[in-house]
Amino acid sequence: MKEHVEKLYALSGKPSRRIIGLMSGTSLDGLDVALCLAEGSGPETRLRVEYFKTLPYEQDFRNAVREIFAKRQIDFQQLVLLNPFIGLRHGQMILECLAEWGINASEVDLIASHGQTVFHAPRKQHGIAAFPNATLQIGDGDHIAVRTGIITLSDFRQKHIAAGGEGAPLAVYGDYFLFSQKDENRILLNMGGIANFTFLPGSLDASSVFTTDTGPGNTLIDAFARLHFGKPFDENGSMAASGRVNKTLLNALKDAPFFGQPFPKTTGPEVFSVDYVKNAIQLAGQDAVEPKDLIATLTQFSAETISEAIHNAMGENKAFEVYASGGGAHNPVLMGAIGRLLGRNIRLIDELGVAGDAKEAVLFAVLANEAVAGEAVYFGEKKGVPGVSMGKISFPG
Repeated sequence: MKEHVEKLYALSGKPSRRIIGLMSGTSLDGLDVALCLAEGSGPETRLRVEYFKTLPYEQDFRNAVREIFAKRQIDFQQLVLLNPFIGLRHGQMILECLAEWGINASEVDLIASHGQTVFHAPRKQHGIAAFPNATLQIGDGDHIAVRTGIITLSDFRQKHIAAGGEGAPLAVYGDYFLFSQKDENRILLNMGGIANFTFLPGSLDASSVFTTDTGPGNTLIDAFARLHFGKPFDENGSMAASGRVNKTLLNALKDAPFFGQPFPKTTGPEVFSVDYVKNAIQLAGQDAVEPKDLIATLTQFSAETISEAIHNAMGENKAFEVYASGGGAHNPVLMGAIGRLLGRNIRLIDELGVAGDAKEAVLFAVLANEAVAGEAVYFGEKKGVPGVSMGKISFPG
C-alpha cells in the first residue's frame, strides 16, 4: 500500500500526467477510451489527446445492462453481478487499446472511469423529502485497477452530490479549464442520451460559469429507432428527414414538470422513457402516428427543449457562440433545427482542438488530474458547480 501512496504523491508533483479517460454513455454503444497527456491543473490545464478509440459493446452486453437500466424494479442480483463484470470488461478493453497503441501499462499514470450509469434520481425527480439527490454508476474501479495494474479513479458523481449538487452535469469543470476563451462567450452543448450545456463567460470569471441538463438529447430518438426500425440510432437524421413533425404530439411531449423546474437541473431516461412517449401519444390522441413522423417529432422535441433552455438561461445576452458535441452533433436534422431556433450557426467542438466523440472521456481525465494535482477552484455560491475534487481512488494492489 505504501508504494501506491508514494506513487500518488509523486504524481501530484509531476509536471505532466498520462491519464486514460473512460466514458460509457446511456446509449450503450461502446466504451470511449482517450489516452491524454495533461500538464498543469485548473485554468492552467493543458491537455493533448494522444490516442482515442471507441470499442463497441456486444449486443449481449447491451442487453444485460438494459435489464436493469433506468428501471424502478429490477433483478437485484443482475445489478450486483454487473458491477464487477463491467469493471473487468472495461479493464480488458483498456489493455486491448494499449496493446494496439504499443504502450505498456506502466507508462500510464492514472485511469479515470466514469462507469455505466444505471439510475439517476435527483430529489426533484424522486420527490421524497427525507432522501437526498442520488445517482448510481457501476463498473467497479478496484476491478479496473487490479486488471490493468494502473491506479484508477472512479465514482466521480458522488462527491458532487455530497457537496450539494445533483451528480451532473460534470462536464462543466473540464469545459471551463480547457475551452474558456477570453472575450468570447461560449455555450458548449453536449447531446448524448440527455442533452446539457455549459456557459463559459468571455470574462473568464469562474463564478459566472453555468451548467444544466436541458432534457432529452438522443435517448428517445434512439429508443424508437430500435423499436420501430431495428436500428440503434437515426443515422444522419434520415428517419427524421423522411417524416413530418406532429405538433399536437410535440406539445404533449413538452408538457412535463421537468421543463418548468428552475435551473440548474438534471434528468435521465428514468423520466424520458419509452413509456413517457407512449403516454404522451395517448394523451394527445395520436395513436395512429407514423413511425417516421414520431422520429421527426422526437427530434424536434430535443431541438426545441435544448434551444428554449439556452434562450432562458442567456436571457438578453445574445453574444455567444455554440459548440456541439456528442452523438447528436452527427445528426444534421437535429443540428439544423437547433441552429434555426437559436438563429445562429452551430459549430463543432472539434474546432477547439478536441474531437467531439472523445470529449466526455477527456473531461473525466481532467477530473482525475484535478483530484491528484489540482487546487480548489471557486465557482461562486450557486447550485450545480461545487468547487470540490471528485473520484474515489483504487490501487492495483
